[in-house]
Amino acid sequence: MKLVTVLMLTALPLYCYAGIGCDLLDDMISTTIDPDVDVTEYINNLKDFLPGEETEKAYTFMKECFLHQSEETLEKFSKTQQAIYSSFWCARH
Repeated sequence: MKLVTVLMLTALPLYCYAGIGCDLLDDMISTTIDPDVDVTEYINNLKDFLPGEETEKAYTFMKECFLHQSEETLEKFSKTQQAIYSSFWCARH
C-alpha cells in the first residue's frame, strides 16, 4: 500500500507537467480517498482505465486500504495532494 501511494504521488507532478490527465487523475484520487465511495462504485468509475483483472484487484485492494484509514490520515493525504498540485510543475496547468 505504501509503495502504491508513493508511486502515485511521484507520478502526479509528471502528469501535471505534461498537461495531460490532471482532471482525470484528480477525480481518481478524490474518489480513492473519499470514504463515502464504496469499492464497487470506485471500480465502476475506473473500469475504462483498468486493463485487466489483476489491475482491478490491485485497485480494489488499494481502495479497501483507504477505506480503513482514519479521517486524520485521509486529510493528511488530501493536503499532500494539494501541495503537489500547487507545486511549480502543476501550477501552470
